[in-house]
Amino acid sequence: MRTSSDQFEHRHIGPNALEIEEMLQVIGVDSVDELINQTLPAAIRMQTPMDIPVALGEEEMMLEFSKIASKNKVNKSYLGQGYYNCYTPGVILRNILENPGWYTQYTPYQAEIAQGRLEALINYQTMVTNLTGLDIANASLLDEPTAASEAMIMLYNEREKSQGVKFFIDKNCFAQTIDLMHTRAIPFSIDLEIGDWRSFKPSSDYFGVLIQYPDAQGNVNDYNDFANACHETGTLVAVATDLLALTLIPSPGEWGADIALGNSQRFGVPMGYGGPHAAFFATKEKYKRQMPGRIIGLSIDSHGNNAYRMALQTREQHIRREKATSNICTAQVLLAIMSGMYSVYHGPKGLTAIAETTHTLTNILAAGLQFGGVTLLNKSWFDTLSIDTTGLNVDEIKQSALSQDINFYYTQGQIRISLDETTSLDDVNRLLEIFGILSFDAKVVTSSNDSLMKRESNFLLHPVFNSHQSETQMLRYIKQLESKDLSLTHSMIALGSCTMKLNATTEMRPVTWSQFGGIHPFAPVDQAAGYTQIFEELSAYLKQVTGFHGISLQPNSGAQGEYAGLMVIRAYFQDRNEHHRKIALIPSSAHGTNPASAVMAGMKVVVVKCDESGNIDQHDLKEKALAHKEDLAVLMVTYPSTHGVFEESIIEMCQVIHDNGGQVYMDGANMNAQVGLTSPGLIGADVCHLNLHKTFCIPHGGGGPGMGPIGVAKHLTPFLPSHVEIKTGGSKAITAISGAPFGSSSILLISYAYIRMMGEVGLTNATKIAILNANYIKAKLDKYYQTLYAGKNGRCAHELILDTRVFKAATNIEVEDIAKRLMDYGFHAPTVSFPVAGTLMIEPTESESKDELDKFCDAMIAIRQEILEIEQEVYDREDNVLKNAPHTAFSVTSDVWSHSYGRQKAVFPLPYVNFNKFWPSVGRVNSSYGDRNLFCICPPIEDYQHAE
Repeated sequence: MRTSSDQFEHRHIGPNALEIEEMLQVIGVDSVDELINQTLPAAIRMQTPMDIPVALGEEEMMLEFSKIASKNKVNKSYLGQGYYNCYTPGVILRNILENPGWYTQYTPYQAEIAQGRLEALINYQTMVTNLTGLDIANASLLDEPTAASEAMIMLYNEREKSQGVKFFIDKNCFAQTIDLMHTRAIPFSIDLEIGDWRSFKPSSDYFGVLIQYPDAQGNVNDYNDFANACHETGTLVAVATDLLALTLIPSPGEWGADIALGNSQRFGVPMGYGGPHAAFFATKEKYKRQMPGRIIGLSIDSHGNNAYRMALQTREQHIRREKATSNICTAQVLLAIMSGMYSVYHGPKGLTAIAETTHTLTNILAAGLQFGGVTLLNKSWFDTLSIDTTGLNVDEIKQSALSQDINFYYTQGQIRISLDETTSLDDVNRLLEIFGILSFDAKVVTSSNDSLMKRESNFLLHPVFNSHQSETQMLRYIKQLESKDLSLTHSMIALGSCTMKLNATTEMRPVTWSQFGGIHPFAPVDQAAGYTQIFEELSAYLKQVTGFHGISLQPNSGAQGEYAGLMVIRAYFQDRNEHHRKIALIPSSAHGTNPASAVMAGMKVVVVKCDESGNIDQHDLKEKALAHKEDLAVLMVTYPSTHGVFEESIIEMCQVIHDNGGQVYMDGANMNAQVGLTSPGLIGADVCHLNLHKTFCIPHGGGGPGMGPIGVAKHLTPFLPSHVEIKTGGSKAITAISGAPFGSSSILLISYAYIRMMGEVGLTNATKIAILNANYIKAKLDKYYQTLYAGKNGRCAHELILDTRVFKAATNIEVEDIAKRLMDYGFHAPTVSFPVAGTLMIEPTESESKDELDKFCDAMIAIRQEILEIEQEVYDREDNVLKNAPHTAFSVTSDVWSHSYGRQKAVFPLPYVNFNKFWPSVGRVNSSYGDRNLFCICPPIEDYQHAE
């Protein structure tokens, strides 16, 4: 029998019963339910509970996971096609992937307390630029097909006026990449042409091409003349490539590629039945402002020292909105850090040795197969061989392989075999035996048999890749970087709209089990029965949460979920011969990803005003819905609103859209205020994406991984996305949204565990306490800060917006100053200047205790007093603790202290800070300097020497 101490709900929810009573008194209500009734409109309340099983205890959950894991069959997969077996070095596995000091961090918008992961991402960018031979790389994308699609769109936007809209893709690119590029090409009316690169005739009709290097068959082609011919006609060249291969073969930059992209998974990240993995993307310097995704750059801090930060901030979606060319929320930071650390750990010599061993074993396999009379379709190779099945008994080979727990890739008269760093000579002999070759002597294979083009250029010369090859050095380096970052292991991260809640250890543990991590995404479905159970049950639970008929688990980020939902709506209208419906109504308060996704889906954005209370302007909505009645496609709405309010008229808004022929897309960013109390389906939406890395406990990982499944109403279910390798979706499915059939499958385990351990009652209580915690902060801070928006009863939802604009005139204090000063108190700033410039949006989540909420409120109150001291001219408008924040250990221990306030006031402003001080590692970062002097790879060694 389970004990009360094993009830997970009480571990997940921060305040205990006594604390809840105290908080209710501060708010001025008698019960949590009274608060909820004052917060949510009665018309949208659920009348029946969700049909979700009774909660499991933590140990019961682990036993259940063991049973599910046993249903998966982990064969030795030689499937390749962008996914490979690899070894995750133990020091990286335990100290990064399994370490909440790394996986609970938020996106590094506050650079001063994110220097560790920013340096790790600079390492990743440096690794990518070095290996690809190009000038600049971003800090990762979602997966290889997504990166290829981003390349196509970037080149489309870069095309000359005289160029056509054709894009050529070589037929030997990975099938899932071609499939996804079809999806992305449709809204832009890009004319895709699939063919053989050898017979392709470049012309001004084409703005770009995509080739694979090595290609899907394994060929390592010489593209030098091809790239030159393309460039002569103004056609730009994108190449999907392999980082491990690039240690041996000439880099794409050396033979003229304009963009290089691919998947960094084989650099130490488990396959995980499809993800998460970090895609890479590199290009030439002249395209740096058009490059999709995030870029980490080097700048300086207020003391003139080097400091990292997210570069080119004006490209962020919350600024560019409908003018954005891609979604910023499409990164895999934690996985990019792992892959970058893999290269730091192995160094250039180690990576080359892994590549040479893999390639040598492939040479041996090739020689052995040819010795046995097997015909190879590729003349050159790195790690992949394509076998002509003419004259072979494929069924017999397949059964023999399966009987030995081995998977090959079978396609159109070919068997493909891809080796990797886990392959041994014994494995090669076993493969030869499957083809009936028993007497081959590997010793006869010499280097003279190798026709592989050789890389001549050096790479990874920077000291960071040549100084950490012992585990002691590597461990200390990882810990050194970790110590520079504030995460949930230090304090609450009260980011509005981001829901930084507990990522429980029990939820996380199975992610690194080999029964889940070791499965290739294209393995036969019957080998993934455990995963299938997770998918089916999780989908059923999410249907209960959303009130929808269908679920797709494929989108592997919230931004991808938005895009998937809009593409499903698009397909629905296409099916009804309503191709003209392309108007997307989007409130001015919407997340910046909303208009970006709408444009990517081929829609035209029309902005709907908000009223003085922060609600959608009903009159403006009706007027614009009616004006665009003939062309209306969708209303994109966040609920509760981005202003932290449950709008009373949401049902009427949905009806207005439906009456005018459109669909309602609900952004699921704020589902943490809905679960168990209301649902998108009940409210009247047709589509909703769910940020599983928010409401359902997948960790943010420093800005990725994420998952963004979509739920849809019955009439949209047939259009849910499918996949070229494994059929998913409905009877009229759109083409793929993500590279793997079920997105980043391995982290779905986290949300599954959360739901199973919370049960229906726990999930509903979590929502109630999230609303309680937000209203408690509101009540505590009401005397000191103005809450910008509230519902008709004066309540906020699960988040609130504080107006800090009022301080500017009297004190010169701006919202950024408050954000940086919070670091001195040990807190990450709430969301700054979104959705309203000059404000702070606070979301405490249900996982934070009253004690932590009180510390945060005490810090905010103390900062308000510091602002008052400036107003009263106790301290100068320019030289004060806010303008100079954050304060580093170096600055307060310096022999020179020229400020009018004391050192203790600077760094130990409240008693609790004395006992748990987090020191920012740099002073305030100068972002404009970094934009003017963009530098996005590891600084030269001279900079380190200068710093020393």
